[in-house]
Amino acid sequence: MALPAPAHDCTALVTGASSGIGVELARELARRGHGVTLLARRTERLQDLAAELSQTGVRAETLECDLADPAARAALPARLEELGLTVDVLVNNAGISTLGAVAQADAEAELRMVEVDVAAVVDLCTRFVPGMVARRRGAVLNVASTASFQPLPGQAGYGACKAFVRSYTQALDTELRGTGVTASTLCPGPVETEFGDVAGFDLEETKAAMPSVMWETPAAVAKVGVDAMANGTQVAIPGTANRIAAMASLAAPKRLLLPILARQHPGLKD
Repeated sequence: MALPAPAHDCTALVTGASSGIGVELARELARRGHGVTLLARRTERLQDLAAELSQTGVRAETLECDLADPAARAALPARLEELGLTVDVLVNNAGISTLGAVAQADAEAELRMVEVDVAAVVDLCTRFVPGMVARRRGAVLNVASTASFQPLPGQAGYGACKAFVRSYTQALDTELRGTGVTASTLCPGPVETEFGDVAGFDLEETKAAMPSVMWETPAAVAKVGVDAMANGTQVAIPGTANRIAAMASLAAPKRLLLPILARQHPGLKD
């Protein structure tokens, strides 16, 4: 089995665990008997979730951390060691997006997105995967998006960040073969969470632009992600419609596809 068996002194570190898919990933792991360490900036939400998950009999810890801060990321291994915990499941779920044309973008916001969506994934994998390999047990889940399958005008930086995550994870999983450690990437399509609100999307406008058959619940997405770790699946896309759309995006000529995406994207509407 690719997903390590639960152990009392081991934990699943879940970033972005204060809302949406991150909450459901933590719940799904706890449901399968894994202790969890919940990481985000909003500690009050983490504490409520930890209390809920503790009722299932697993150990649930919380860590406040701003993943855009390299020093905060660097301190994580020592903080976990102080708790007497070893990370044998790493879930890089935290992610943010900007919205709109690059010509009108705020440089600070764009670079913060790259820190959270790209640098934090590389940083945490680099810090925790070596220990997994040495112990010959472990699983990594990096959350990307169906936006990773084509450039995305209106969210140019976000699409590129998620393309990086998917490519990086596929390469990492290939490197890890034979070590007892796997890496999977979860590529959700549209999901109704706080993510869109933070990025600046109008939910009703977004729903109108995306067929209802493509929308998945956070719980359904989380189950697909944890199943991917359990099965050693390299790329997991929740929902048949999203899998078809992702493959079509890969195959479609970009000179035809990208103008269509630009016309439809709410971030480029006047």
